[in-house]
Amino acid sequence: MGLMTPPKPHLFAQPDSDPVPFVLTKAARSTALVFASPHSGRHYPAALMQASRLDGLAIRQSEDGYVDHLIAGGPAQGASLIAATYGRAYLDVNRSPLELDPDMFDGDLPPDQVRASPRVSAGLGVIAKVVAEGQEIYRQRLVPSDAQARINNIHQPYHAALRDLLAQTQRDHGLAILIDWHSMPSAASGGGWGRAGSDFVLGDRHGTACGSGLTRLVDESLTRMGYQVARNSPYAGGYSTEHYGRPSQAIHALQIEINRRLYLNEEDLTLSQGFASLKRNLDRLIGFLTATPWAERLA
Repeated sequence: MGLMTPPKPHLFAQPDSDPVPFVLTKAARSTALVFASPHSGRHYPAALMQASRLDGLAIRQSEDGYVDHLIAGGPAQGASLIAATYGRAYLDVNRSPLELDPDMFDGDLPPDQVRASPRVSAGLGVIAKVVAEGQEIYRQRLVPSDAQARINNIHQPYHAALRDLLAQTQRDHGLAILIDWHSMPSAASGGGWGRAGSDFVLGDRHGTACGSGLTRLVDESLTRMGYQVARNSPYAGGYSTEHYGRPSQAIHALQIEINRRLYLNEEDLTLSQGFASLKRNLDRLIGFLTATPWAERLA
């Protein structure tokens, strides 16, 4: 995970056996920062591919490609990093475990285990119906026990580890700051005709998920580097930001979306020449974050 430049991958090379649900890299020194990369997982179980109508490249269109590599410098600078290993098309850890679409299943789901949401309506619940381009994933309906197995084996362990990490950080520092890192398709970055759109979108649930000093520092730091930064539009923060962000309880959460055109060839999901310079700038940003006396700034 500490590679400066990840190797150029095959479009769909998978290990022979299913991996653990996440990789946790502890910080070399203790700070109030915790990093998460919930959508950079690149593992797709064989059973998924057999059930899917999509090929390996198409099903990867929902990935936040190589975001875990972009922020791999976090642990060396004081931010522990938890990164999901499974592709979000298989199980999305940045969704509530109740965000299930009953129409996807051959059989009834328990009513108390289903919660409607705009994300479910869009086909992007905890078990996704479509990939980012709107292409349907499955040839036929799933069995309810499959969904529960994915949630039990991947979603629950990921969030148990993240909760423990935040709790320990809060005990050590009096507060904890979760940065949930993502990437966005360039087409979704807010640009219209003749405009490039935002390079970064900061989502703090419109000021409810973290103290304003955190959002402001990240905004100002990226702006000084020459990037275009937007707040809360079109992404205000997903499940993790909303679920964990409790400023009144000294737990702050901020979602950072990175425009993929800065570092990725979006058609074939290979790295572009911009990867190295973006990573250097993110390492600088991480340094600012981990060096900031947050107990004073967020008081």
